[in-house]
Amino acid sequence: MANTVIRTARAVRGGRESVGGRPTGPRHPLVAAAMVLPLAALLAYFFGGVDAVVTQASSVAGLMGR
Repeated sequence: MANTVIRTARAVRGGRESVGGRPTGPRHPLVAAAMVLPLAALLAYFFGGVDAVVTQASSVAGLMGR
């Protein structure tokens, strides 16, 4: 019973030191963003989100008088 509790606590805290030779700790936020942003940009382009952002930005710029 005690071994199970200790293993569970280590797993929850990220107690494993490596998987496949790489550390399993938390990633830096910039690394996580660099991993996600290319896919997000591709999906935004594919579903027309870029046009919506450009339209909103030009509307805000017009309201600001630029």
